[in-house]
Amino acid sequence: METVLVLVAVFSFLVAVVTVVWAVRRPAPIPAIDPVEVPSPIDPAALAQLVGAEVQARMAEAASTALAQNNEQFLALATERMGAVQEQTKGLLDPFAEQMKKLDDTVGKLRTAHEQDKGAVTTMTEQLGRRVAALQAETTTLSEALRSRTARGVWGENQLRNVIELSGMEPYCDFTEQTSAENREGTGVRPDVKVRLPNGAHLFVDAKVPLDAYLRAQEATEQATVDAELRAHAKALKDHVKDLARKKYWEADDQPSPEFVVLFVPGESFLADALRVEPALLQESMNQRVLLASPVNLLALLWAVAGGWQQARVNQHAREVAELGAELYERVGTVLGKVDGAGRGLNTAVKAFNGLVASFEGRLLPTMRKFPDLGIGTGELSGPTTLDEVPRPVAAQELPAVEETDSGD
Repeated sequence: METVLVLVAVFSFLVAVVTVVWAVRRPAPIPAIDPVEVPSPIDPAALAQLVGAEVQARMAEAASTALAQNNEQFLALATERMGAVQEQTKGLLDPFAEQMKKLDDTVGKLRTAHEQDKGAVTTMTEQLGRRVAALQAETTTLSEALRSRTARGVWGENQLRNVIELSGMEPYCDFTEQTSAENREGTGVRPDVKVRLPNGAHLFVDAKVPLDAYLRAQEATEQATVDAELRAHAKALKDHVKDLARKKYWEADDQPSPEFVVLFVPGESFLADALRVEPALLQESMNQRVLLASPVNLLALLWAVAGGWQQARVNQHAREVAELGAELYERVGTVLGKVDGAGRGLNTAVKAFNGLVASFEGRLLPTMRKFPDLGIGTGELSGPTTLDEVPRPVAAQELPAVEETDSGD
């Protein structure tokens, strides 16, 4: 509204200026000439320039004033609108601010947990590194120890003992400790372990396995060398199976033992790698009555034998219970005979007592009752009463025949 007023004022001013200019340029009436003073003529161009400069100055001042007022109004309106927008925006952004705060807290907790987990993982990694180093050292030591056939044999026997202890068959396994026997052909045989079976027979286990080629394969770096050494390992194992089959351990046993021998291979990989390059090795070994058994296979076999022993113990206990029952039955019959004899003795004693009472009443009391009549004694004598109850006879089928003899038996 103020801007419109300013524009109207400027327009009015312009109209006034134009009017003045028009009046100046209009021919004026010739005044009377004063002979004394003659005025100088007015220059229209100079007057117009002066008026234009004045108009321009007034217009600039009016425009500046209007612009300042507009700026003030715009700033006031913008401030008011900005405040309203801020209020509205604040209401909209407050939930986001809370969520951001919660998110920041969660991120902080995650960062703390991450640092803790990072420290734990670092510790575990260090421990794992130390254990791997220790395991590598032990593996190196074991590999060096297995190069000696004597040490390898001792290690294999220890592995065999561990499997036997794990199966719970230690009480039924005899470690022959290099005790030798002879088969039917007179060949000396010396198994590592004799497993006793419930029927009195034995299951023979041998733990001597060639591992030279296998150890060389583990040290080889080229695949061709590894394959060649593994084939040599399978061939050595096959030759050992043939030697073991010729010994016929079962012929050295007095009992009818199973006609096969168990060749214990002390490592799963020892047997698995041999079967990988020689798949027919397992079938060929079984055809020669040699059972190749890794620790897991032998453990399953011994568990089966342990189940047989458990059933044998149950049967043995059942036989013992039956024998004890038969013995108890006979003893109960004997006791019943004694009880019946005691009852017979009591019956005889009752009869004798009743006979004594009858004799006392019939023979003694009549004579004794005459003494008061003679002045001897004043009291009345009462005789004893007879026994009406008799022992109940023992009526049992288990009662043996007992002759009526002296009850002191």
